Amino acid sequence: MRVTVVGSGSWGSAFSRLLTLRGHEVQTLTMTRDEASTLNAAHENEHFLPGVRLPEELVFVAMEDADLGDAELIVYAVPTQVVREVARWVSARRRRGLQLSLAKGLERETLKRPTEIIAQETGDTAAALSGPTHAEEVARDMPAASVIACGDAGMAEKLQRAVNADTFRVYTNGDVVGVEFCGAAKNPIALAVGMADGLGYGDNTRATLMTRSLAEIARLGMKLGADFPTFAGLAGIGDLIATCTSGHSRNRRAGELIARGEDPASVEAIIGQVVEGIPTAYALHDLSERMGVEMPVTEAVYEAVARGTSPATLVRSLMGRELTSEDARADLWTLLAQLRQTAQAAQKTARQTAKRTVRRLHRS
Repeated sequence: MRVTVVGSGSWGSAFSRLLTLRGHEVQTLTMTRDEASTLNAAHENEHFLPGVRLPEELVFVAMEDADLGDAELIVYAVPTQVVREVARWVSARRRRGLQLSLAKGLERETLKRPTEIIAQETGDTAAALSGPTHAEEVARDMPAASVIACGDAGMAEKLQRAVNADTFRVYTNGDVVGVEFCGAAKNPIALAVGMADGLGYGDNTRATLMTRSLAEIARLGMKLGADFPTFAGLAGIGDLIATCTSGHSRNRRAGELIARGEDPASVEAIIGQVVEGIPTAYALHDLSERMGVEMPVTEAVYEAVARGTSPATLVRSLMGRELTSEDARADLWTLLAQLRQTAQAAQKTARQTAKRTVRRLHRS
């Protein structure tokens, strides 16, 4: 398959390497000609993936020199806040083909998910890949698993076959809303865990934050139309664990820096990469208010990054909230109601299909 990967950061480079070793013909797009020339000469992305050898068959091309005309698959390996700009650029140059987003976030202005943005700008469906997939480990062939979400099951399965490898197992999932929402929402939670780490707290604090955060993002996600089981899968708890606990996690690292007194506006420059959790915290603040869903941990992260409230103050605020019950039954009833709605929709579709079949038989 002829593949164009837009983006040569850590994940873009690691994913390009994965696809090339799978036997695909891959070109990876860079911002500048100098960057493309350096990467092609060194066969190593020294800034993002030092020590990882990139295949000689992998070609880096500057965006200004790129030809997308024969691409059978376009992969978006760029930060969420520039997905729209990139998709618009791609739309003017591509023919029809598959599209796959690796971005994990929500567009701050519109609150849209990456695949929604891509579909809006290109006029075609895009799938999303998510899960616990740190580029630093995937690039070193450490076993990992991910999920490809798409409303078109045939497209999801085609991408699954194209991406799945000996050390990179891929599952499919029809819940695009849930998979993308989980990928976005876990980043501010990792910021919260990083802040707790930066304050010197331990495993109990980390486990509490992750567990209660999963409950609140599931509440909002299901109200947006996500399926409850997705939060217990690779895109949900799987990615949450990896992002909140890994030394590779730039979001967790950013939280640590903020807790130690760094200005949230400066942490990306210190880390040297985009921290998706910061703009996503703004987006989730707006989205939770719009949907009327209480999200205490996520809101605390927003207070820290948007208003400069100290993490220590926010911890005291969270611990001092009104006492309540951990009622798992509420989520269970939500799940049952959702399953009932799904079953009813399936029955309606089956009746409509049967009626169309009967009409066709009568006409023939």
